[in-house]
Amino acid sequence: MLKEEDPAFRDSVFEILLSSHDLIENARAQAERAGYHNVVDNSCDDWDYADAARYLLERFHSLRATHPRLCLISVGEVTVTMDRTPGAGGRNQQFAMACALDLEQYKGERLTVLSAGSDGIDGNTKAAGAIADPTTVERAHAFGFHLKSSLAAFDACPMFTAIGDTVVTGPTGQNLRDLRLLIAERD
Repeated sequence: MLKEEDPAFRDSVFEILLSSHDLIENARAQAERAGYHNVVDNSCDDWDYADAARYLLERFHSLRATHPRLCLISVGEVTVTMDRTPGAGGRNQQFAMACALDLEQYKGERLTVLSAGSDGIDGNTKAAGAIADPTTVERAHAFGFHLKSSLAAFDACPMFTAIGDTVVTGPTGQNLRDLRLLIAERD
C-alpha cells in the first residue's frame, strides 16, 4: 500500500475539480503557467468526432501560425455513430486517431493532441483516451496497423496500446465531460 511519503507521489499534484468549468479553468491555468498561449473552444460539444476533429484542427493550425506556444482547450463530449459492431475503443480514441491522420503531414513539428474522458473510461476499454502526434501513423504502421481501417472499424485502442499512447487513469468516479488538448511548440 502506498503512503503519502512514498517517492511515487514526490512530483504529484492533486486538484479537486467539481464541475466541467473547474476542468476548463484548471487546464487553462496549467497551460498558462507552462507558458502557453491558451484558447478555450467548447463549441464542438455533442458534434460528431470527425467534424469536431476537423474543426478543432483547423482552428489549431490557424492559431499556431501566430502563437509559437499554443494550447487549444476543448471540453465536452463528441459523438460516434456506429454502423457495425465496434472493435475496442471510444470517442476519445476515435477523435485522437482522426487527429493523427491530419498531424501526419507535419513531420518534425512539435504537435500533440490529447483526448480523454474525465471519468477514466473511454468506450468499451480500460483507457480514458489517447495521445496523437505527427509520428503516430508511422509508428502504428510499424506495428502493422492502418489507421484508416482501424478508424472505420471503431477499433482504436489496440493501435494506441501497441504504440504506448493510450491514456489510462482508471475509473475516477467523476464525470466532468471529456478534455481535449491540442498543443503546439516551436522555437
